[in-house]
Amino acid sequence: MSNLVKLPVTIVTGFLGSGKTTLISHLMRNPGGRRLAVIVNEFGDVGVDGEILKSCAIPDCPAENIVELANGCICCTVADDFIPTIQALMALDPRPDHILIETSGLALPKPLLKAFDWQDIRSRITVDGVIALADAEAVAAGRFAPNVAAVDAQRLADDSLDHDTPLSEVFEDQIACADIVLLTKPDLAGPEGVARAKAEIAAHAPRALPVIEVAEGAVDPRVILGLGAAAEDDLDARPSHHDAAHDHDHEDFETIVVDIPELEDAQDLVRAIEGLAMSHNILRIKGYAAVRGKPARLLVQAVGARVRHQYDRMWTPSEGRRGRLVVIAEHDDIRPVEIHAALNRIGAKVAG
Repeated sequence: MSNLVKLPVTIVTGFLGSGKTTLISHLMRNPGGRRLAVIVNEFGDVGVDGEILKSCAIPDCPAENIVELANGCICCTVADDFIPTIQALMALDPRPDHILIETSGLALPKPLLKAFDWQDIRSRITVDGVIALADAEAVAAGRFAPNVAAVDAQRLADDSLDHDTPLSEVFEDQIACADIVLLTKPDLAGPEGVARAKAEIAAHAPRALPVIEVAEGAVDPRVILGLGAAAEDDLDARPSHHDAAHDHDHEDFETIVVDIPELEDAQDLVRAIEGLAMSHNILRIKGYAAVRGKPARLLVQAVGARVRHQYDRMWTPSEGRRGRLVVIAEHDDIRPVEIHAALNRIGAKVAG
């Protein structure tokens, strides 16, 4: 009966670029009568996802209910960041009816679930469900993220290796921990790709999981909120590659932040990102840029060589119309000097 009075939390996990922020933005606009709070865990130094969500703030989820944790992966900073943040949200007046947690693309969900066993919060909060997002096109291709197929092939061909790539381990842990899987961007995968993606997910799931196709984050909140899973009490049914380890790290990945000057044309940035994805095996680029003659900020989201961009809001006088991008790649592929040079070369056209 105690679960009836606990504050429910939904953990939204998924690989890089799978659509977590888009989903949470949709839930904020369609809360199903709930007053929401959101925790956004950035992997990097720039609160891009947090800014996107704060721009969607509404009375049922005001800006003060949206908190960013930018000091590293949420499952590695539980004591320092996560527990105090949860306590602060529970102390809000009025108190939220439901908390959404957007993990970073590299977070392992099970260590986060274990945090809900902490004495200070266990009696007052419960994990209503874990929602895993999976990019249909990438999963159908068996690579889980763009531009890693060659890396996976090399490692699979090496008989001396007895483990999967870090990317696939992250994917498998997220699926194994989930209560529901949302298969995003099904239009890019097509019917056959969606079928392959569902088969891949079923192969890695430790139990039968609902898999729902979702475009642009549009899902009825009744489907994913109010599950009552009490996932913190169900850890044994959610196996992880890291169950034997006391903790984990992200040494296989590296993040850099690149400030970029004003651009002449948005397509120059798109072409530069596409080139970097191919030459440096970049996994993810996200951020914003200023384009000459455009009063609005250009928001950029890239997964490998697939780049999406849109003007999201007007620049404020204090921002100085300079762009900033977060670049994420596997450790062996990231070369900061070359990446900085390639992205700043675009702005040089304007300066010239």
